[in-house]
Amino acid sequence: MTQDEVRALALALPGVTEADHHGRPSFRLGTAVLATVPDESALNVMVDESEARAAEGGPVRLLWWGRRLSGVRIELAEADAGLVAELLEEAWRRRAPARLLRSRPPD
Repeated sequence: MTQDEVRALALALPGVTEADHHGRPSFRLGTAVLATVPDESALNVMVDESEARAAEGGPVRLLWWGRRLSGVRIELAEADAGLVAELLEEAWRRRAPARLLRSRPPD
């Protein structure tokens, strides 16, 4: 996957915007950071611990902030669009208000 493909997936989610995060792109819902772009080869997605552990393997590594599991790091060269879209959707659902959740029922 490319950064442009990631950007298109993230910005297709209702209410998501792109903003600077310490000099790098991030995707947000309001002020909540859903994902960050640490470098051209990866995407960090902020999912809960159970989702992170379930997704771990292949192109997905656990993302730690100190001692806290804060999400996953996806190696984009190894990832497919379905996996990235699923993890972005999960991060979005964690932060979305009820009105937005109603506009996008679960599959």
